[in-house]
Amino acid sequence: MTENKAHKFDKVIVVMPAFNAESTLKKTYDEIPKECVDEIILVDDFSSDQTVAMANKLGLTVICHLKNRGYGASQKSCYDSALKKEASAVIMIHPDYQYDSRIIPHVLGFLSSGICDVIIGSRIRTRREALKGGMPLYKYISNRFLTVFENLILGQNLGDFHSGFRAYTRKVLDTIPFQNNSDDFVFDTEFLAQAVFFGFKIGDVPIPSRYFEEASSINFRRSLKYGIQTLFVMGKFIIQKIGLAKFKIFSSNLNRKLE
Repeated sequence: MTENKAHKFDKVIVVMPAFNAESTLKKTYDEIPKECVDEIILVDDFSSDQTVAMANKLGLTVICHLKNRGYGASQKSCYDSALKKEASAVIMIHPDYQYDSRIIPHVLGFLSSGICDVIIGSRIRTRREALKGGMPLYKYISNRFLTVFENLILGQNLGDFHSGFRAYTRKVLDTIPFQNNSDDFVFDTEFLAQAVFFGFKIGDVPIPSRYFEEASSINFRRSLKYGIQTLFVMGKFIIQKIGLAKFKIFSSNLNRKLE
């Protein structure tokens, strides 16, 4: 979007998997530091509101699903589109204004310096801050349990495995076979397990987050399903690592060619 780049990447693309984000999209867009970003792609997952009209008004690149395919499917479309457009770094942010995108320049610094290949925005710096920001107590408890368990299994020390702000170098997206992942919310967990499996360096940075009525959030029932699916992904990771079975999500995709 501008030639005044505060990073070393040739092309940085922000991607947004969107569903009924009309009321929050502009606020999310306005906070993105435009001097760091070359293009913003929004994938609309068959919204029933005016998300697409708002995205077009803002001048975003818009891709529309002809039916509701799921959060994971939206990310697949996001990353495929970004790779086709020759992105050298990709930042995924939910367009629900829950995550503060002003950290983008700092995230790109960690990626471009080679310190990390993947960066996660961590919403949980302290329990008090997370709850004060509006995170429901049951979400906080489940997040803490799952994050501790995932850190133990994957050998990491991340603060928040379930954030909707993530940044990747192109090599990560070229290597990970994300098209083999779920079309549901567990896509995110599978992706991080894959990143660890393929030896990428993962880090996190604190990110202010906001919980409010318009911010996207899954209900308790969906959260429970997501938690169980996350445990299954960790089980697959262990089984693959010790050689008892092989799973498609851990099949290298380094030389894939996009149509």
